[in-house]
Parts: sequence; structure tokens; C-alpha cells
Amino acid sequence: MLCSLATAFLSLPVSAEVYRQVDKDGNVTFTDEPTEGAERIQVKPVTTITMPKPETVLRQVEEDEEIGDQSAYESATFVSPVDEEAFYSGSGNIELRVTSEPALREGHRFEITLDGQPVGQTRSGSVSVQNVFRGTHSAGVHVINEAGERIYTGQQIEFTVHRPSVLN
Repeated sequence: MLCSLATAFLSLPVSAEVYRQVDKDGNVTFTDEPTEGAERIQVKPVTTITMPKPETVLRQVEEDEEIGDQSAYESATFVSPVDEEAFYSGSGNIELRVTSEPALREGHRFEITLDGQPVGQTRSGSVSVQNVFRGTHSAGVHVINEAGERIYTGQQIEFTVHRPSVLN
């Protein structure tokens, strides 16, 4: 049921109306068409992040050694999850938390990647990612400057997400 709910919300346009109906056997159905006995539910807006184009990321990866002052930071590491951690997340929602030594300089941000793809930038050191599939994933952290250039590449970790099967 939870996966059906997540799929219903993820596949609908932002402005669509969503209706929930429970049949006589207790099966829950979500649809964008009103039917008799269905209740209209409010769908929260989806948070979107504008990420750099893939060619920009590839160029930055190639230029990591050449851009900025690599010596400005001694480390950028994950606080949570830790390397090789396995944990349960029924919804697939996870929070990636990072820190650096020394602390971020003015105008700098952390860029966090999941399986090689940027998933967020933050000054606070925390990025939430929704609906991460079960299995083993890799996460990386970079420090980026005011121009969006990677100036330090930190720790990369692997972690495993356990989620319930849609068949159970």
C-alpha cells in the first residue's frame, strides 16, 4: 500500500487532484478521477532542486585537481550514514549529513552525490533524499565555492538501505 501511495504521488502532475477510495475488501485506490465514495486528498507540493547539467559535472570532475585551493580543507566526511552501514527505511527517505574540517568558509557549500549524481547542496551539512531504492549505494561529498566549482573532494561511503518488498 505504501509503495502504491508513493507511486501515485510521484507520477501525478503538480496541479493534479488526487482521490482516495477504499473498496469493500479494504483495498485502497488512488486516482486522479473522482468516483463515487472517493475522498479528495491534499497533495503536498514536490520540492525541486535545480542541479548542474551533466556536462558541467563531468568537466568539474576532470578539473577537480586544478580548481580552487585544495588545501583550504583538511577533510569533508559523512556523519550519517557511516561507511558500510545498513539500515531500514520503509519509505526510502534518508538524511545524508556531512561536516568539514575546518568549517565551511563564507560562500562555500557542500554538494552531496548519491550513486554519482548530485542530490543537493547545503550550507547546513544535511540533505534529505526521498524514495531511495533498496540496496547498496555510494555517496560522496564535495565542497563547492561561490561559482559552483568543486574545490575539495571529501570522503566517499557505501551504505545499504533495507525496504519492505512490494510482494509482502
